[in-house]
Amino acid sequence: MSRTVYVNGEYLPEAAAKVSVFDRGFLFADAVYEVTAVVNGKLVDFAGHYARLVRSCGELGLTLAVDENGLREIHQRLIVDNALQEGGIYLQLTRGNAGDRDFHFPPASTPPTLVLFTQARAVVDHPAASKGIRVVTCPDIRWQRRDIKTVQLLAPCLAKAFAEAQGADDAFLVENGYITEGSSCNCYIVQDDNTVVTRPLSNSILHGITRKALVKLAEEHGVTIEERLFTPEEARNAREVFISSATTFVWPVIAVDGQTIGDGKPGPITQLLRRIYLQML
Repeated sequence: MSRTVYVNGEYLPEAAAKVSVFDRGFLFADAVYEVTAVVNGKLVDFAGHYARLVRSCGELGLTLAVDENGLREIHQRLIVDNALQEGGIYLQLTRGNAGDRDFHFPPASTPPTLVLFTQARAVVDHPAASKGIRVVTCPDIRWQRRDIKTVQLLAPCLAKAFAEAQGADDAFLVENGYITEGSSCNCYIVQDDNTVVTRPLSNSILHGITRKALVKLAEEHGVTIEERLFTPEEARNAREVFISSATTFVWPVIAVDGQTIGDGKPGPITQLLRRIYLQML
């Protein structure tokens, strides 16, 4: 079935949804994006995603012409028009079509390009949530402003391709001897005393919306969170390892670089955090 897609104020059949070849998102990856999960036809933590979008736009000088209520209405109409019960809504905002290819920013009056579309997929009962995933480590070759959610995603794509070639499901990225994050997720290890360790927020990682919720929920349920750098060796020897993102919520990691984590099954802290996160929805 053809989806309804939003493009610059219009709701169009996906075959009719077009963006200019001169759009700066296409030519320069001069764009930001967000993905908001949908469960039971409802948006998950939309306010958090909107706030991060506003921050990304501010860091790059992009114009977001739609306020929070207006953007929420667009999301909700797409949910209805596409009968979306579970999955996500992808949003991309670019600096717009300047009329020709030019490295210099176009005039401030150039209209930005705003596109949204739905993706139906399992997020609550995804098999990886119960079986876990296998990851490998690889160098983090991304730019230095990973806190801005840009569409410059070639490096994560290469990392996922590397993982697949190694027979793994995903990759943990390593810089200066420490894990930064996954190819498209935040990373956590659980120590023997059940303390959850995750890298502190900085320009080196994306400020995950799900991560923020998990840290708060963990503290409310007596789970200690320690924000510090950790090494691949620590991950390989951890009691538990897990990831979080907007569309995975919490997934256990059962192997790192071919080394089994714990007994090779999702651990109790990982399962607890996923359960209390789902209860929040």
